[in-house]
Amino acid sequence: METQIKKLDYEAVDMDIIEEAGRVLKEGGLVAFPTETVYGLGGDALNPASSEKIYAAKGRPSDNPLIVHIAAKDDVYRIAKEIPKKAERLMETFWPGPLTLIFSKTDLVPLKTTGGLSTVAVRMPSDKIAQELIRAAGGFVAAPSANASGRPSTTTAAHVAEDLNGRIEMILDGGQAVIGLESTIVDVSEEKPVILRPGAITKAMMEAVIGPLEVDQAVLQADSGIKPKAPGMKYRHYAPRAELTIVEGETERVIAEVNRLTSQAELTGKRVGIIATDETAKRYEKGLVRSLGARSCEEEISRHLFEVLRSFDETDVDYIYSESFETAAIGQAIMNRLLKAAGYRVIEVGK
Repeated sequence: METQIKKLDYEAVDMDIIEEAGRVLKEGGLVAFPTETVYGLGGDALNPASSEKIYAAKGRPSDNPLIVHIAAKDDVYRIAKEIPKKAERLMETFWPGPLTLIFSKTDLVPLKTTGGLSTVAVRMPSDKIAQELIRAAGGFVAAPSANASGRPSTTTAAHVAEDLNGRIEMILDGGQAVIGLESTIVDVSEEKPVILRPGAITKAMMEAVIGPLEVDQAVLQADSGIKPKAPGMKYRHYAPRAELTIVEGETERVIAEVNRLTSQAELTGKRVGIIATDETAKRYEKGLVRSLGARSCEEEISRHLFEVLRSFDETDVDYIYSESFETAAIGQAIMNRLLKAAGYRVIEVGK
């Protein structure tokens, strides 16, 4: 099929294009669209055939649940059986925005959309184009990240086209995603809320609203063999084609170790990519160095992470070494994505 790419301007959204994209979704087709986090691959969330098309287009395992996107808060009551009081407070504080909540589902949501689970993941994006598209499509759009399964998520329309051109009907181009990392996911279907995926809405931010939250062990550890309750919990994600390893420890030791590993690899004819920051990039003696931005600006690092991971696929590097980015704020979300991209390969060099 031919994938149409439609450019949109946030200052004056072309509603004719939005209505056309909405019709595609209503008729069972797929449309990739921008959100404030990453680009999503949209299908009609209430049509099981659309969800099957999403899995097929991405090459995504069918037990990996999809997130249902809504544009009106009241719509959550049509697809969620129970809305706990803590969930209501989170919705009041962080919706619309980069927060996904998991509820027990109603029969309105097909099991094909939820990966066979009795729960449904719901998000209300703040992105204007996303909101208008959801309304035009009927109010419920299932949308995982718009990338081939296992690849780095997409933060531009060009990234989407690279992975999905010819597999979907339309791409709405709204420029680069602002945040660059997928939404925070919190399971509120049990008595105590649990963070299943970190994001821009941090644990501290949510605890200020509802009190203590637990963090699932899969956030910063290797995935278990359990059935995933949220996207990104079980399967390999975000990975560039070259083997990625994180080097963790005190800055001077990290730089020295990466320089040693790079020299060692080049002696055997291998090419190395290095993920650094503005503060350290010039201190790497060899290799293809990419900076995520200033370490002091986590938002800049998160916005560029997937873009940099994808950029190495355009080169012939064999190995990639990355600095670590664990911090008290969204650094946990950045590390969650990096660890999964690396298959949990970490070299610790002392602290």
